Amino acid sequence: MASLSQPHDATSQAAQTRRRNRKVGLIGLSMALGMLALGFAAVPLYRIFCQVTGYGGTTQRVDGATAQAVQVAARPMSIRFDANVAHDMPWNFKPLQTTHDITVGQRDMALFEATNTSDRPVTGTASFNVEPEQAAKYFNKIQCFCFTQQTLQPGETVKMPVLYYVDPAILGDEDNKDVEQITLSYTFHLNEVQTSPADAKGLDRAGAGS
Repeated sequence: MASLSQPHDATSQAAQTRRRNRKVGLIGLSMALGMLALGFAAVPLYRIFCQVTGYGGTTQRVDGATAQAVQVAARPMSIRFDANVAHDMPWNFKPLQTTHDITVGQRDMALFEATNTSDRPVTGTASFNVEPEQAAKYFNKIQCFCFTQQTLQPGETVKMPVLYYVDPAILGDEDNKDVEQITLSYTFHLNEVQTSPADAKGLDRAGAGS
């Protein structure tokens, strides 16, 4: 009888081993899929976190209706503008006015000027940040060239507007009580080289300038 039970025991153990292997395999596959999903979700989640908290100097984006509902405060504030290009970006890029004296809560517009100094169409994307960082969550953009890619033809010059306001809630923030000037800084990065003329972006440009 003992000799008959040995094959049965071996078969049972082999079946248990296969079940364990399948279970381990399924767990591993689930973990891999979970890590993949987290990888895809990380960028938008990080972006949302930055927008909500202003972390890393990330500004806020609002629509016109939201901006119109803001109550203008009496306190003035200075806004300084900074413009840069990446080392491989063949553009000249600058603010047309380095500083604006604004009223907190009131909408204002800043103009930047970009010129493609190369002999080919070039598309760029602007990154941005605000200093001091704790003021970023109160800096609201209604319209900005940084919302979309921008393409300039060879030798083309355009003016690019930023419509913005500073949320009056900044006045009640203990971390910002001593802030008298906010710096908005942009850097244009090379996105791609165009081989054919691109459509103009009327909402993001004020038109060609000299």
